[in-house]
Amino acid sequence: MQQEFKFVVNGAPCSVTAAPDTPLLYVLRNDLQLKGTRFGCGAGACGSCTVMVDGRALQSCDTPLWSVQDCAITTVEGLGTPAAPHPVQQAFIDEQAAQCGYCINGIMMSVTALLAHTPAPDDAQLLAVLDRHLCRCGTHLRILRAARKAIELMETAR
Repeated sequence: MQQEFKFVVNGAPCSVTAAPDTPLLYVLRNDLQLKGTRFGCGAGACGSCTVMVDGRALQSCDTPLWSVQDCAITTVEGLGTPAAPHPVQQAFIDEQAAQCGYCINGIMMSVTALLAHTPAPDDAQLLAVLDRHLCRCGTHLRILRAARKAIELMETAR
């Protein structure tokens, strides 16, 4: 049975009608046309679909729509713009952290959520967040450098 769900996506109020157990990922990509959130494994194990829900990083492929009612959702499209990228996005650009680019959006969302709650994480905290993401490109060192640079850029922005 379908019902109406209301939430905020990238700062804009949103309303969709769908079944309560519809994955958030499907609504973001198919209904709202936010293609930056990727479908990877479909089981919440690879991290490609990571978004922020009320400031926490969550895998959207296994997050049912009913659980985000009245929540604030941020996708990679909501972080910054091409003209004014978010500091995390800028750090990943500067460090050329993406190779294929499939997992990077989810990784950036996890790093952004971490920095929102822990402005100066140590390497163990960074690695714990990055460990939740499956990346086959071999850019792990660049990704870690980008995360460290994002910390510096966020400190400068404060």
